[in-house]
Amino acid sequence: MSKIDRAVEDFIAVIMETDEYKEYDTQRNKVKQYPELKAQIDEYRRRNYLMQTREDTAFEMIDQFEREYEDFREIPLVADFLAAELAFCRMIQRINIRITEEVHFE
Repeated sequence: MSKIDRAVEDFIAVIMETDEYKEYDTQRNKVKQYPELKAQIDEYRRRNYLMQTREDTAFEMIDQFEREYEDFREIPLVADFLAAELAFCRMIQRINIRITEEVHFE
């Protein structure tokens, strides 16, 4: 195993010990207990991703999407999962930005 492989494995272990990951893992496991709800969350996430990555997304489209899922997002299990996922994703994004900046990747 190379030095970089060992460092990556150690880094992954550190990530899995963070509060963000632990909360995400807890919420993910709770959601998995309700397959129908998990499928709805996955569909919400898929549609949200597609909408965010489209170049021609209009404000009206975003507004309609938010109204459509307003009650769904108020379900405590859904809200807790999405909040934990967002916190974990933001942590990973900060790590990626830091690595990219430090190695002067252009």
